[in-house]
Amino acid sequence: MHADQPILDVAVLTELLESTGDDVEFVRDLLDTYLAETPEHMAAIRQALEADDAAALVRPAHTLKSSSATLGAMRLSAIGRDLEVAGRSGSLEADGRAMLPDVEGTWDATSEAVQGWLAEHPQ
Repeated sequence: MHADQPILDVAVLTELLESTGDDVEFVRDLLDTYLAETPEHMAAIRQALEADDAAALVRPAHTLKSSSATLGAMRLSAIGRDLEVAGRSGSLEADGRAMLPDVEGTWDATSEAVQGWLAEHPQ
């Protein structure tokens, strides 16, 4: 699912750096916040999928989609978009639990990629 999207599009982070006057500390703070807050959204998504609760999926999926896109996590953003659409439709077409491995695996890969970027860009 969404293999055509990069886990982490470093061009987005480069553009973000340039738009902040190469303020590495600011971008690092954004990424640190993303790494700290996304597990809460992932837990809410997991809970909604396990319960096949489409309505409960909308808010955390929207947040995941938006925050991921802002920071270049394009594959996770695309998954978040799909989850949001499924939630807004009022029903999950497939068993929600079947979607969990892809969502969680993509989050794990994204987290690793973000941590790698942080390691390459010390303050």
